Amino acid sequence: MDEEVILSHLEALAHSLGIKVRYEDLAGETAFSAGGLCRIKNQQVIIVNERAPVREKTRTLAKALSRFDLNQVYIRPALRDFLEEEREAEV
Repeated sequence: MDEEVILSHLEALAHSLGIKVRYEDLAGETAFSAGGLCRIKNQQVIIVNERAPVREKTRTLAKALSRFDLNQVYIRPALRDFLEEEREAEV
């Protein structure tokens, strides 16, 4: 599956879980950060560095989404495989 398509599916998955995805320019940070999961005013938000390559954006979203129970959510098999591969790569 194409990286842009994966990114789009990950964004849709986050939306279906009620998680907001924000793309921010994190260039002013002292070190490169691809972003991550946080809570803002009681809302789960995934902040993604808009300057990061698509691969890093997909990794950021996958890492954040893997913190949630996705067993009861329909996810396309190819996307579920991608999430599993990213989870295993973290270990």
